[in-house]
Amino acid sequence: MLLKKLNIRAQINNETGLGTNTALGGGRFFNKDGVANVEVRGLHFWQRLNLYHTMLSMKRWKFLLAIMLFFISINLLFACLYLIIGIEHLNGLVADTAGEKFGEAFFFSAQTFTTVGYGRINPVGFITSFVASLEALTGLMSFALATGLLYGRFARPRSFIQYSKHALFSPFKEGVALMFRMVPYTKNYLVNVEVKVTMAMKVLEDGVMKNKFFDVPLDISKASTMTANWTLVHPINEDSPIYQFSKEDMSNAEVELLVFVQGFDESFSNTVISKASYTFEEFIFGAKFIPMYHPNETNDKTILHLDRLDLFTPAELTQQF
Repeated sequence: MLLKKLNIRAQINNETGLGTNTALGGGRFFNKDGVANVEVRGLHFWQRLNLYHTMLSMKRWKFLLAIMLFFISINLLFACLYLIIGIEHLNGLVADTAGEKFGEAFFFSAQTFTTVGYGRINPVGFITSFVASLEALTGLMSFALATGLLYGRFARPRSFIQYSKHALFSPFKEGVALMFRMVPYTKNYLVNVEVKVTMAMKVLEDGVMKNKFFDVPLDISKASTMTANWTLVHPINEDSPIYQFSKEDMSNAEVELLVFVQGFDESFSNTVISKASYTFEEFIFGAKFIPMYHPNETNDKTILHLDRLDLFTPAELTQQF
C-alpha cells in the first residue's frame, strides 16, 4: 500500500510500545482475548516461570486439576517412604496383601498431610515419626499456599467484558462507521469507563514496509457507567486513518484494530483493564448489529440478551469499499 493513500489528518500514535519493523514481527499483535501474540524464547523454562502468576491466570479446571494432582503426588511420595521404612512401623495397620498395605500407607499419608489424624494408625519409631512430622509441616504450608492462591483467584480484579466476534462497517448518520460492541457478562458493573482504539497497518515508506499506528477517534469513548452492551463507533470521515480505503487497501495493509478498555470496578475497588483485537478477516462490510435488549412484559425492567452479542443483519452502505 502506498503512503499517499494514508489520510494526512490521521494522528499517528508512536506510544504503543509495539515494533515498527514489519520484518521483525509475525501475525497479529494481539489475540482475540487480548493476550499479546508473542512466543517467548531464549531463556530456560525455569528461569522465566512465574508459578504464582501461572496459578492465578490458568483456567479454573486446570487449576483444580493441578491442586488434585499435587495432593495425590505428594501422598504417593510419602506412602512410598513409609513402605521403604517398613510397614511394621505403622502401628494399627490392618492389611494382608501388598495392595492393601500400600492403600493403608497412602491414606495414612493423606490423614497426616491434612492433619486429620483419625488415630487408628500411628507411627512407631524415630524415623517414621520424623517423616510423619515432616509431612504434617508440608501439609500445613501447602494448604496455606493453596488458600492464598484461591483467595488471589477470587479477589483478582477482572473486567468481565465480552467483545463481538466481528467489527462491522455499518451505516451511521449519513455515512459509514466501523463498529464493534462489548458487554459486561456479570454484575461487576464498571464506572468511569474509557475506551481507546488504535489502528495498526503496514505501510510502504521510503521503499521499506513499516508498521504504523494511528489513533482511532470514536463517536463516544467515555461513559460514566457500563451496565448493558456498548457499541463503539468509529466514523469513516476525514479524521479516520482508513478514509477512502478500499477492501483491497485494508487487506494489503493488514489492518488490525487494537482495543483497550479501562474502568473502575466497585466490587474490587480497583481499576480493571481489558484488551481485544480485530484483524481485516474479522471485518464485515455492509451489516449492522441486532439490538441486544428490550423492555420486559410489564415495561418496568430491561432484558439484556448476552447471546445476541454477535448477531447482525445485512445493511446497505452509502459508499463502496
